[in-house]
Amino acid sequence: MRKLILGFYVSLDGKSADGDNGIRDVMMSIDDPEQEEYFVGRLWEAGAFLMGRNTYASMAAFWPGSDHPSAQAMNEIPKVVFSRTLTSADEWPGTRIAGGDTAEEIARLKAEPGKDLVAAGGTAFLHSLIRLGVVDEYRLWVLPAAAGKGAPLFPELDRPLNLRLVKSTAFPSGVLELVYAAAGEQAPGE
Repeated sequence: MRKLILGFYVSLDGKSADGDNGIRDVMMSIDDPEQEEYFVGRLWEAGAFLMGRNTYASMAAFWPGSDHPSAQAMNEIPKVVFSRTLTSADEWPGTRIAGGDTAEEIARLKAEPGKDLVAAGGTAFLHSLIRLGVVDEYRLWVLPAAAGKGAPLFPELDRPLNLRLVKSTAFPSGVLELVYAAAGEQAPGE
């Protein structure tokens, strides 16, 4: 059975690049060939990328024509957009729409053969996956900056979400990759 990995860039204070807190600018300004090569290698480990509708719209507008080092992986690896309103995903080849119940769609995807699934994108979609308890691994790319404001990666939870550190990797730029496995029962939603 495939795992669902949540992959996400986050500030030192746990804020996402969603919104206008400057974290996206920090992320885009990092010049670290070692980290970039490692990140692209991690991308190729994915059997499919999962995202919500808003992330799909922004990525579909960027990746198909990009010459970024990650573009080949982003364009060739299958993608699944979770949306109950989207009727077509033709803007980004290799994308299919999952329009049913999110937990049921995730269970079906996990049961398919192949490499692990990687969920990325906006915090609203990621919060829904965390609340559903379907995330098997958290792959956090911690940036060497504090945002001070913005959307947190983790939603408000009724009780702590226990995680176990599996791996950590530090890069010359100060970026850290922290990989955590779910260590027990996931906290239910609000």
